[in-house]
Amino acid sequence: MIKPIIGITMGDPASIGPEITIKTLNDKNIYERCKPLIIGDANVLENAKEFVNLKNINIHPIKDISEAIFTCGTIDVYDLHLIKINKLELGKVSKMAGNAAFQYVKKVIELAMIGKIDATVTNALNKEAINLAGYHYSGHTEIYAEFTKTKKYTMLLAHKDLMVVHVSTHVSLREACDRCKKERVYDVIKIADYACKKFGIKNPKIGVAGLNPHCGENGLFGTEEKDEIIPAIEKAKNEGINVDGPIPPDSIFSKARGGWYDIVVAMYHDQGHIPLKILGFIYDKKNSRWESIEGVNITLGLPVIRTSVDHGTAFDQVGRGIANELSLINAIDFAIKLASNK
Repeated sequence: MIKPIIGITMGDPASIGPEITIKTLNDKNIYERCKPLIIGDANVLENAKEFVNLKNINIHPIKDISEAIFTCGTIDVYDLHLIKINKLELGKVSKMAGNAAFQYVKKVIELAMIGKIDATVTNALNKEAINLAGYHYSGHTEIYAEFTKTKKYTMLLAHKDLMVVHVSTHVSLREACDRCKKERVYDVIKIADYACKKFGIKNPKIGVAGLNPHCGENGLFGTEEKDEIIPAIEKAKNEGINVDGPIPPDSIFSKARGGWYDIVVAMYHDQGHIPLKILGFIYDKKNSRWESIEGVNITLGLPVIRTSVDHGTAFDQVGRGIANELSLINAIDFAIKLASNK
């Protein structure tokens, strides 16, 4: 079996990204299944080694993928030389870090588009920082869409058996309601069906959430269900897609966890994110630390594979060595599976 090359962005240099990257690549099981390549700055990773007590790991800066070693104990870094380490303030928003985080993403997309790597995985960036650096995007998804020239795409969140895709994500709640249109809902249903089949689900059952409480109660609480969502569902059904809905948002996720649906179509960002993060993010109140931060973010509809951690930059945890790497491990696992099924 040929192991796929997985390009992994380091994330915002002032974030936990460098730390969880080192923790993750200290696992020989990763190297047994893929060839991990970090896109970032070698000096930032050297600095982060101190926080995670893994000083024996070798940071290997390269200028071309042909120079990579892909051996556990050595982390290959496609070094972009964007960070002046003496000016980097950990845990703080900065123009320098924002620029670097954006450039890492742009480079990993470029490498994937020309076939130098088989899949991409992204660590968290800070939206305020990249905008401060002059890149006006609301997140990774929009960056990938622009640089791959993709028009129809959606965010998928996954935690164990629960998968959710979104009709809209990084917009205001008012705008999210305006974006709930028949063609967009239909497109997301189609993308969800295709993705499930790529994941090995032969006849996926798709549940579509309503936008309004009680799915509008026949127009009493809103008309989006009867005007936009139901026509989209009927159009998909007529094409043979196994789709059900609209289902009230306050019950659909429990049903999906119970096996009624393989995937849920959520109408907006928080409708889909909150249930996933309640399951994947577990805080240990007694010890005042995160017990678990799990979940994977996948952008569907792109010509390249992109998975991501399902958490932010966690500036409050930087430099303490306590950041949890499980989300990054899960993201790499998904990337390997998708790359193997291409």
